[in-house]
Amino acid sequence: MEKENMSFPNAFVLLGFSEFPWLERPLFAVVLVSYILTLVGNSSIILLSLVDPRLQTPMYFFLDNLSLLDLGVTCTIVPQLLANLWGVHKTIAAWKCTAQVYLFTWAACTECTLLAVMAIDHYVAICRPLRYTLIMCPLVCVQMAAACWSSGLANALLQTTLTLQLSLCGHHILDHFFCEIPVLIKLACGNTSANDLALASGAMFFALVAPLMVVISYVLIARAVLKLPSAEGRLKALSTCSSHLLVVTMYFGPAMYMYLQASAHSTQGKFLSFFYCVITPVLNPLIYTLRNKDVKAAWKRILQSHSRVKSLKSRCKIQN
Repeated sequence: MEKENMSFPNAFVLLGFSEFPWLERPLFAVVLVSYILTLVGNSSIILLSLVDPRLQTPMYFFLDNLSLLDLGVTCTIVPQLLANLWGVHKTIAAWKCTAQVYLFTWAACTECTLLAVMAIDHYVAICRPLRYTLIMCPLVCVQMAAACWSSGLANALLQTTLTLQLSLCGHHILDHFFCEIPVLIKLACGNTSANDLALASGAMFFALVAPLMVVISYVLIARAVLKLPSAEGRLKALSTCSSHLLVVTMYFGPAMYMYLQASAHSTQGKFLSFFYCVITPVLNPLIYTLRNKDVKAAWKRILQSHSRVKSLKSRCKIQN
């Protein structure tokens, strides 16, 4: 069959999980529930930190950014995934595919650097506690967050621009559940060395340098924790870092495995992508809130104030 060189078509076919037709309906239910929980969980963290002054600290500022990124990834990928899991026609318009490539790359790369910045914040909090408020002042926090978002934006612009310049061969079937750069590169005709080089360079920085910064930060934290005289102090320091360490492991583990192992099986890659696109955004707010006394106390204060307002209104009605 003769291959035809052409630019991006009007639509792509997303195979998704069609090789497991019996799995599509259960997956639809899982994805729908996860989508709702992700929206509620991450939005509540952002709103809670905005209304409660006690949560307006560097740690919660970066956590708000993480929640915003999780919302971005979820809203970019999941609605189309739900439509394809439920419907017969598993297609996506070209402009939606381009938007997915750009927004997902931006959010995913930004999250890599943000997790590294959060590790640095933990290092300063534990190893330089007396100078913490001076070092992690609001301006520095904003600058660090801006650097994360800017680095992700720059890489997304580069990757998307190079991807849109590809000439595609014949068919427009993507063996994935969303438009991702490595999958689109596989459809290309001709030389893709520039795309491969850009993808490898981005993976080196975001999937290797960022985790390395996390490792270095936690090695320094571990050294400082071991020097603490009391077991209570060591336990408190470890509990402060445990949530972030769990999130880092869940995020970088599948991402590094996928992007640094070119020979990964497509089905295996899809399920790993499913984990960090659908499951991880649900787990992040749960991990940071279930064991967090500050967040629990903030929810308690809000609920108590809400009940007081209700009781005052009811009293006013009775008096009137």
